[in-house]
Amino acid sequence: MTHQIILIFHLLAATVWVGGHLFLAIRYLPEALKKKEAKVLINFKDKFEPVGLPSLLTLLITGIAMAYHYDVTVTHWFSFSGSIEKVVSAKLLLLLLSVGLAINAQLFVFPKIKSDNLRPVAFQIIAITVIGVAMLVLGSWVRIGGL
Repeated sequence: MTHQIILIFHLLAATVWVGGHLFLAIRYLPEALKKKEAKVLINFKDKFEPVGLPSLLTLLITGIAMAYHYDVTVTHWFSFSGSIEKVVSAKLLLLLLSVGLAINAQLFVFPKIKSDNLRPVAFQIIAITVIGVAMLVLGSWVRIGGL
């Protein structure tokens, strides 16, 4: 029963995180690119962060808890030895990439954003969205025994 509750919180957090980035990529990014207005993206970022960052933290905590439930402890991370270990390891690598992109966005991309050159922020948005969807797909494979 505990695993099921943790899974529900994980799925709710994934809904917020991945859904928010899909909404950003599909709805707001094209508008910003068309209008050449950085403010569209900055406004979304400012409104999404208070909800998105706690959901990312929830994903991290619940993901680790579920990995331990499947007996994929820290000593098995990045081992790629079994089917569930492959999923957990791949998701951890994608998480590290996401954190790297988040740091890059906070320190370099958004502080220098310009309406006449939205390519760097567009790359960030598309990359983090693709990574989020990939992590969602990987997570769904646990249900069928992993990779």
